[in-house]
Amino acid sequence: MDLRAQVSLELLLEQQQFLRDESMLVQVRIINRSGQTLRLGQDPDWLTFIVEQRDGHPVLRLGEVPVQGPFEVESATVADRKFDLMPYFDLSIPGRYRLSAFMKIKDWGVTVASEPREFDIVRGAKVWEEEFGVPAPGGLPEVRKYILQRAMHIRQLRLYARVTDPTEQRCFRVVSLGPLTSFSRFEAQIDKASNLHVLFQTGARAFAYTVLDPDGTVLMRQTYLYGASRPRLQLDPQAKIVVAGGIRQPSPDDFPPSLPAVPPAENPSTNAALTNLVTPQPPPPAPQLMNPTNPPPTQPRKAKTARPPRLQD
Repeated sequence: MDLRAQVSLELLLEQQQFLRDESMLVQVRIINRSGQTLRLGQDPDWLTFIVEQRDGHPVLRLGEVPVQGPFEVESATVADRKFDLMPYFDLSIPGRYRLSAFMKIKDWGVTVASEPREFDIVRGAKVWEEEFGVPAPGGLPEVRKYILQRAMHIRQLRLYARVTDPTEQRCFRVVSLGPLTSFSRFEAQIDKASNLHVLFQTGARAFAYTVLDPDGTVLMRQTYLYGASRPRLQLDPQAKIVVAGGIRQPSPDDFPPSLPAVPPAENPSTNAALTNLVTPQPPPPAPQLMNPTNPPPTQPRKAKTARPPRLQD
């Protein structure tokens, strides 16, 4: 039987270019047209990933991707699963790679293969770094390092934050902070809780402000506009790092979210709703039309007083 016409396996990448150690999320899409329900995920090897270099040599596997977890895919339906592959393959060398997946259908005794997907691993240019301590209960603090890197992503310069050990041999996380203008002057400061605050320019008048914790988790993401003065980082009276100057601009990329989620059915123009912060005013009432079959009542005319006849001489 033509298995591909009944069950297909697709790989979807959120992007085709990654910085070394950046999370590489791959979405596995299973399409079932077989007329039967698929039972998958019972075994740890029901789904296998293979990464190859451009010349076909396999990439060293650092561990098994955790894929186990039973689920069913009914006929005429689609099921999606997401996996982060970066921790399980040695992608330390920049270059072009090819990703493939193989799915075992145990009940049928067959294996379905996906079409390969290519992606690139790129280097980043280090533009700032600083070591910091992470408090450890009952012992010496652990020393880690924050690193800011710039890298070209599809003809666009982006800023990344990397959290490593002091030797940079162990990477805890790489986070993409956002697009970066070529003339941008970024600011980076570490607060008393060892959180990293980064403020940088993303456009002609737009700035991004991001706060990361020592594990590389994003605690805050905000957008500012150039107002009477340029946004900048400074200490407030409580010795907390804050953004001074500029104009706070709520954005759909904010974290925690600053704009209410609007269902698509109630918001036919998504872009307008996300950028227009002015509360719309109700339209003026439409003029009341007269019904020609029932004209408004008219005032009765006053009867004219008859004049007496004029007498002739």
